[in-house]
Amino acid sequence: MEPFSGRLARGTREREGIVEETNKQVVLAYVEAFNRGDSEALRRLFTEDALVYGVLGWGGMDRVIPGWEALHAAFAIRLEVQSIIAEGDIVAVRYIERGTSVGPFRGQPATGKPYEMAAMEWFELRDGRIHRRWGARDSATQWRQMGLPLE
Repeated sequence: MEPFSGRLARGTREREGIVEETNKQVVLAYVEAFNRGDSEALRRLFTEDALVYGVLGWGGMDRVIPGWEALHAAFAIRLEVQSIIAEGDIVAVRYIERGTSVGPFRGQPATGKPYEMAAMEWFELRDGRIHRRWGARDSATQWRQMGLPLE
């Protein structure tokens, strides 16, 4: 038996490239739906048993969607993709997240002040839908820029 050369057959590489591009398109559709605040479109992009992990906690779509709706109502969030990479069923995205404190959130009043920060998300896809999503963001920077106390 010959040792593995690290090279994949051309057809295998092409198939993987198609899967990766398709997975990127699913994640970009998520970003567009998130920016629109389109809860139903977001639900369709995730598997039935999807889990989302983030700075506000974790859970399935029934728990996460109301949290995302509250974030939109409070901060008018917009994600701008800076970089996206895929390997197989994994997609990673680096964003610039922008928003403005336009409504109350967790007992804090709106300040009318904008914020801008880096955010990152890691996605695991299954059968063309998002199965897991992990998010990381600098909430302390966000709160400082909006003039809110750190909790």
